[in-house]
Amino acid sequence: MSENPSQYVRERAAEGRKDLRYPVAPEPLTVPVYDNHAHLEITDGVEPLTLQEQLDRAEAAGVAGVVQASGDVESSRWAVDAAASDPRVLAAVAIHPNDAPVYAEAGRLDHAIGVIDELAAHPRTRAIGETGLDFFRTEEERRGPQFESFEAHIALAKKHSIAMQIHDRDAHDAVLETLTRVGAPETTVFHCFSGDDAMARVCANAGYYLSFAGNVTFKNAQNLRDALQVTPLDRILVETDAPFLTPVPLRGRPNAPYLVPLTLRFMAAELGLAVDELAAQVAANTLEVYGEFAD
Repeated sequence: MSENPSQYVRERAAEGRKDLRYPVAPEPLTVPVYDNHAHLEITDGVEPLTLQEQLDRAEAAGVAGVVQASGDVESSRWAVDAAASDPRVLAAVAIHPNDAPVYAEAGRLDHAIGVIDELAAHPRTRAIGETGLDFFRTEEERRGPQFESFEAHIALAKKHSIAMQIHDRDAHDAVLETLTRVGAPETTVFHCFSGDDAMARVCANAGYYLSFAGNVTFKNAQNLRDALQVTPLDRILVETDAPFLTPVPLRGRPNAPYLVPLTLRFMAAELGLAVDELAAQVAANTLEVYGEFAD
């Protein structure tokens, strides 16, 4: 592993986006929260932010920490390095469902999962993620490795007694069936929840956590707002999925953990709660899932 996690970055494509400036910071939260899921190894914007700049901006906005999610071996190593370098970061490590067929076709899926197993043992790794199923980007004939990888990641979350962050895109029924058939880890989080109120009720009854991202603010996302309304307060998390899913009115611009207050304030208004009340609950939920950020 490298001593400087900022040495490993990826770049988000600029095509189709008109404004690549990072937005002005919102009014800071008075009760700090945590970003449940971000990809800070991906650079974005005309003036990309370093890991240190991301975390400093977040802290100034009332976002006390970030769970750095992963999707392949390289980003998983980066996540652990980032978490080891700064107490405001915790790592989630995994092979993304869309990458599982790529590893499998190269004959490297078992090896990759073995690396994730090793990284999951690090004390700053607090989740397996993001793992799950994606029927939007992966053709039906290539989905077998997704199921194989998902079940292996479930086993890793149980082995290491840490949470699991699920990626679920156009695969709701299959994800829920897999969790029921195999047995979900004790702590299961649906990252960037994309279902409706009926699915939210199923998840709540199973004790899963639902994490809402900036797309809950989108005009065409009434299903997410309906889901938010029926999710128990002690099962709600908030995230950016940065640099993606920047909340309204900044949609399309680079996203970052310091913009969490926009989504949280929107969620509080939808729920008819004081912002401080929701922030305190979401912060408590996050620490319940991942443990304390500072060792």
